Amino acid sequence: MKHIRTKLKDSDIQKLFYKRYGTYNPLPKLPSIDFTPPIYKGPSYEKAQSMQAENVFPQRQMYEEPLLLHSGKMQWLFDYTGKRYLDMFGGIATISVGHCHPRVTDAIIKQTRMLNHVSCVYEHPKLYEYVEKLVSTMPNHINTVYLVNSGSEANQLALQLARLYTGNQDIISIQNCYHGVSGTLHGLTALSATRYNQPVEHSIHHTMCPDVFKGIWGGKNCRDSPAQTQRACKCSQNHCFAADKYYEQLEDLFTYSLPRGNIAGFFAESIQGVGGVVQFPKGYLSKVYELVKTNGGLCIADEVQTGFGRTGEHFWNFQSHGVTPDIVVMAKGIANGFPMAAVATTSDIAKSLNPGFHFNTFGGNPVACAVGISVLEVIEDEKLQQNSLEVGTYFIEKLCGMRREWSIIGDVRGKGLMVGVELVEVKQDESDNKVHTMPLNSRAITHIKNDCSKMGLLLGIGGARSNVLRFMPPMCITKDDVDFTIVVLRRAMQNYYEAKYRNNI
Repeated sequence: MKHIRTKLKDSDIQKLFYKRYGTYNPLPKLPSIDFTPPIYKGPSYEKAQSMQAENVFPQRQMYEEPLLLHSGKMQWLFDYTGKRYLDMFGGIATISVGHCHPRVTDAIIKQTRMLNHVSCVYEHPKLYEYVEKLVSTMPNHINTVYLVNSGSEANQLALQLARLYTGNQDIISIQNCYHGVSGTLHGLTALSATRYNQPVEHSIHHTMCPDVFKGIWGGKNCRDSPAQTQRACKCSQNHCFAADKYYEQLEDLFTYSLPRGNIAGFFAESIQGVGGVVQFPKGYLSKVYELVKTNGGLCIADEVQTGFGRTGEHFWNFQSHGVTPDIVVMAKGIANGFPMAAVATTSDIAKSLNPGFHFNTFGGNPVACAVGISVLEVIEDEKLQQNSLEVGTYFIEKLCGMRREWSIIGDVRGKGLMVGVELVEVKQDESDNKVHTMPLNSRAITHIKNDCSKMGLLLGIGGARSNVLRFMPPMCITKDDVDFTIVVLRRAMQNYYEAKYRNNI
């Protein structure tokens, strides 16, 4: 394929040349706050980078100049110099109610002074207080909770429960999914970027990802979202033919690759997170759940990134699909950054662990339970689920406006405060002289995200091609924060176009 320059709209060209030859616009101004971070007293930036390179297991750095953060306040983060950033990634949907929320901090201090650890071989009241509050948010049959420390642990336990309860082995997940990378989960997750050159279980299967933006089927009537893809489709508001087609792909998997009537379970995120905020067509999951249960399997809802009101309309996003899971897995926002996760299921399924021995040293820790209680109370008292719906919808609508102006934005999607923006470029195939939309290249993505960081905006990157901007901020953000985000994104796009015009990218 031959690369061609993206066709700029007149408004884009005017902005580009105004910036190049006219008055240079000042950097976007962060919304004002009444908070001063403490003075940084840790190791020097240079020492931190040296230790990161020599003494810490290698991690992928988000930015060309790694951020050394040391303080946080609600939706704000501060680096070692005192520079302030709007955190629109929230530790990957983990900071649910705000960095260092005073009620969460007070709960930690109060419980630590009372009892900080006894392990689950003993009983303590905070465990029962938390479990009672948590199951009250669930469907009635989901009444038993096992507390662990991370989403990966929770998914591993859910997988084990499905196999123990059904007596079957085969597990299904969806291409482009992320359920963790440890142990068996290395095979359950279906993203090549997470894979090592090691064998995975033969009894784990991946069905086609029903992505209505770049998949085979789907278009402008298929998503449960304020933003629809711009592709045309024949689907109606009452029936999604794309869902039927993707479902048929799963039926083929049952026909050719699975022991019919004897599967263990099906894992699905209700919106794919790491995969780039991919939403399934309406009606797809309900049809899949029925097929799985007919064939003896359990349905596992991975709500690690979508739970706790983040998507706005529902506390758990599986509810938006009209499905009833057998097991619900949750983590991240469950404790606002404290190491905690949970598996919730029926009492009958939970009893599958009784014949053997399953133990978690820190699961159900008194401090973790106190934090979990405070998070649930803050979400309710401060109406953060409603804020996610209102501010998130406002954000998505603003992004859709940008999509109409900037050809680099191929798709906007998501619900509430779980939002994805897929960036694209145009290439021309010399063999047929057709123009094709392709994922934006990695150099351009790096340019844009680094620009955003320099202007005080932190965001995430996702998708199989790492070309999706991911926004999953603390659920306390405001419309002013959204407006700042939009201004920064516009400026970053403008900078990208100018660099492209100069042939620097």
